[in-house]
Amino acid sequence: MTPEQILSHPPLALTREQREFYFDNGYLLVERIVPQEWIDRLTQVTNEMVEQSRSLTKSDAVFDLEPGHTVDEPRLRRLTSPVEQHPTYWEFASKSVVVDLAADLVGPDVKFHHSKLNFKWQSGGEEVKWHQDITYWPHTNYSPLTIGVYLHDVGDDQGPLGAIPVSHKGPLYNQYNDDNQWVGCLGEEDARGIDASTTDYLTGPAGSITIHNCRLVHGSRQNMSDKGRPLLLNIYSSADAFTYTANPLPSKYEGAIVKGKPALWAHHDDRPCLVPPDWSGGYTSLYALQQQEEWDRDQIEKLARQTAQIRRED
Repeated sequence: MTPEQILSHPPLALTREQREFYFDNGYLLVERIVPQEWIDRLTQVTNEMVEQSRSLTKSDAVFDLEPGHTVDEPRLRRLTSPVEQHPTYWEFASKSVVVDLAADLVGPDVKFHHSKLNFKWQSGGEEVKWHQDITYWPHTNYSPLTIGVYLHDVGDDQGPLGAIPVSHKGPLYNQYNDDNQWVGCLGEEDARGIDASTTDYLTGPAGSITIHNCRLVHGSRQNMSDKGRPLLLNIYSSADAFTYTANPLPSKYEGAIVKGKPALWAHHDDRPCLVPPDWSGGYTSLYALQQQEEWDRDQIEKLARQTAQIRRED
């Protein structure tokens, strides 16, 4: 659907001005829209997940660990596919206000794609370099968007999400390096061409949401504060958007219609999309890729087995 067609449907959670801002700029921040009851529930289960990670010494298909993670001092980069790890995450992704937010921006028929929880740990949580999401998981059109929920108050020093306004209307960049290895971020030359002075860093209190389009150039700085920045992310698309590569973060809920009805026709955008590596055998991590970390063979084989198990359970 075009923005004009989407705007013809009455809003469910956003104002007309907020919807137009998203279509014009490629992102949106809405403060305190998630009720405190939900924030409390999500924080509780997230704390339980952190406790489960303490005994790990290496990243796996569920927990992406920062270097320096220990049983006494856990340091997480990501909880992969939280909707698979606890029913509260799926309840939130499928039945809370975020579904109405998605419908206001992709149309009345909304499809779920995947989820993740990026922690941005205190005192050094890693940066995320400039990148665009859609080339990790191409769809037939560019309706997919990511809705992030701040579980804690987030200020400038905590590495908030930074958005380059209007960049969703620009080119898609090559996220391979000069040796044709996938690094998942813009190359140095392309990054220098980004006008970083326009970056809008999306700060806000707990319960605020960030929304960004799949083509938007975005990233975040290190978190050098003494407070963490857990950001729960759920990805949705219009029902008429279909994937044509393997999901790097597979889930039994992938493709679930969370609002409206399934599409009978696929919508194809005529703008081309970069194709990522074949994720069907497993996926390391956005952080590991951008930092060009080396994973040993045992880790990759274990991850592939865990990914295959998820697909069999689907």
